Amino acid sequence: MSNQITLQVNGEPRTCQAQSWLPDLLEQLGFNPRLVAVEYNGEILHRQFWYETQVQEGDRLEVVTIVGGGLRELGELGELGELYGYLTR
Repeated sequence: MSNQITLQVNGEPRTCQAQSWLPDLLEQLGFNPRLVAVEYNGEILHRQFWYETQVQEGDRLEVVTIVGGGLRELGELGELGELYGYLTR
């Protein structure tokens, strides 16, 4: 039995340790958890729930990163980009 699972991150397949907590996964993938918003399986996930969220095989994550003066790829983010301000209050 493998300790690795596969999930989708920003549309790309990624592997990680089974039972990884979301903040740990973000760091493993090179994201600064303080500077991102996350859509988890089609739902905006408020950061207060990140430490309760263990990623599972087949999960889908969209991660939006803040970069100097705004959000990267804002035009392609739709609702996720619009809600970022609400999520980081």
